[in-house]
Amino acid sequence: MSPSATLNAIGLLETTSIGIGFLAEDAMLKAAAVELLVARTICSGKYLVVVGGDVAAVTASVEAGATEAEGALIEQRIIPRVHADVFPAISMAAEFDAAELRALGIIETFSAASIVEVADAAAKAADVRLLRVHLAMAVGGKGFVLLSGEVAAAEAAVAVGAAVAAEEGILVSRVVIPAPSAELMREII
Repeated sequence: MSPSATLNAIGLLETTSIGIGFLAEDAMLKAAAVELLVARTICSGKYLVVVGGDVAAVTASVEAGATEAEGALIEQRIIPRVHADVFPAISMAAEFDAAELRALGIIETFSAASIVEVADAAAKAADVRLLRVHLAMAVGGKGFVLLSGEVAAAEAAVAVGAAVAAEEGILVSRVVIPAPSAELMREII
């Protein structure tokens, strides 16, 4: 599937086994016309697959992957009507001018898959821009989202996203940094 306007849902599948993760990924890609957004090993020897597409295709894809991953499935999620900023933030392709950032918001969760839902809720809650959605790589299987906006907007977005994570009992931290230093922002770029 080529990138298009049909990217409005995200599906995620996490397995305890790398080999079974590859098997599930193959089943997901064969089951429906979806775009592969992320597929990789993550901390603790697990495997994560993230696909995008329309809701029906993502649902069919995740269900096929979950069937193949039976016995090794940790988590599966389907997030419909995803905010458009989520897609480039997952791919670390979000463009922004660090000099224009008024505040940096950060939400961290114990679960990689959950951070996509948290980021989506935060982006929908206030006038903010998602900068990065980090899925588990080199952070012990955790996830985090970085967002920017005016201080009040960043605070509102972080509050909503953190509440989503807290409902599931997976919130690690929530932070808003007004006027982040240029040196800090270089770490994000």
